[in-house]
Amino acid sequence: MRIFSQRRTIFFTLIIAVYCFYSLAFGASGAEGDGHGGPVLDILIGLIVILLAAKLGGDIFERFGQPAVLGELVIGMLIGNLNLLGITVFESLSHDITLEVLAELGVIILLFEVGLETTVGEMRKVGMASFLVAMVGVIFPFFLGWGVGYWFLPESSIYVHIFIGATLTATSVGITARVLKDIGKIKTKTAKIILGAAVIDDIMGLVILAVVAGIISAVNQGAGDSVGTMTIAWIIIKAILFIVGAVLVGVYLIPTYFNLALRLKGTGVLLSVSLLICFALAYVAGIFGLAPIVGAFAAGLILEEVHFTKFHERGDHSIHELIEPISIFLVPIFFVRMGMMVDITTFTQVEILGFAAVLTLVAIIGKQACSLVIRDVHVNKIAVGLGMIPRGEVGLIFAGIGAKLMLDGEPVISVSTYSAVVIMVMVTTLVTPPALKMVMLTRPAEEGM
Repeated sequence: MRIFSQRRTIFFTLIIAVYCFYSLAFGASGAEGDGHGGPVLDILIGLIVILLAAKLGGDIFERFGQPAVLGELVIGMLIGNLNLLGITVFESLSHDITLEVLAELGVIILLFEVGLETTVGEMRKVGMASFLVAMVGVIFPFFLGWGVGYWFLPESSIYVHIFIGATLTATSVGITARVLKDIGKIKTKTAKIILGAAVIDDIMGLVILAVVAGIISAVNQGAGDSVGTMTIAWIIIKAILFIVGAVLVGVYLIPTYFNLALRLKGTGVLLSVSLLICFALAYVAGIFGLAPIVGAFAAGLILEEVHFTKFHERGDHSIHELIEPISIFLVPIFFVRMGMMVDITTFTQVEILGFAAVLTLVAIIGKQACSLVIRDVHVNKIAVGLGMIPRGEVGLIFAGIGAKLMLDGEPVISVSTYSAVVIMVMVTTLVTPPALKMVMLTRPAEEGM
């Protein structure tokens, strides 16, 4: 009976897929027909295709012990390049403005979730070791990536080289945390240093992204081929002021805000007020000239569990449980679309593969350099370096922003460079789990913290 049920599910899924293909191919969505749905039917078909593809791709990769995000990325690459086989029915999905907005909302929710994984209080506890690891994990990859960009793209602007360096600064907290949890090492001192450093690393990376994107925007607004020291200093100050201001809001205003929200009746109050904070800080970040994802991350960072205690007492679910369904819906749209932006034909170009190989090499070396600052003999130095290597979803976010950021009428991250960055992200994300497991499991057990 169970086998029959599985076959029936697969059968109906295939029927849905074939119908969606037919609708896209022959305009059966009814945008111009006699149906009552209008343009929304095109969006619905697009969502069906993307969500179905994302789940299938994620399932395949998870069966091989790999992150679902890579499956979503790869399936997006396949859909986006079907035109090479003469199948053009999915091309509209890459340019649909509504799907693009949903994808942008997805990445905002994703960074909000990443921010929720830690708190300002926990940031204070990670210690100097995590801070030093994070510093090295940002500085080394940044300048190595800058150098590789200059080497392979000497004709490009210095800002392109700097942005390539910025894409190497990030670390995927989620992938490393999952590996450490799976092997039962999440409470060890090594794990605490890795995870603490990864969070600080992301904050530093987001500030660098904000500064670099701000400088490029200043150039586009008439600053010529370069910007002055004062302009750069002001961009850095704005980024720091925003982060500090967000933390102060979290400390002094958020408790009062949630106390007032407790007086509201009805369902979904906790989710609504939390999303209000997320969207508000994302909007303010945009006003400051920063990427909205910086604001979303800051919103998650300042929302601590103590703010939700009274909501839990009256029966509300945790914010993690409430936000998860929204994330499950929106985030895959972002990663599938990121995959659709990859031009697979660039993988046949030797110079692009060489660029990707060297970029991947310095991405690994730059993070492995983190182990140099560890002096505690009880900490697994090699594991610390390995744990910082995966770029995962954060690296893709940086690359995606670069692909949309314009400089002199051209994307900062070109199609070929984007492909090289995607290869780097995939390799660093694939090699880390088995390498980290091997290193952590071959060392004598550490005491938890």
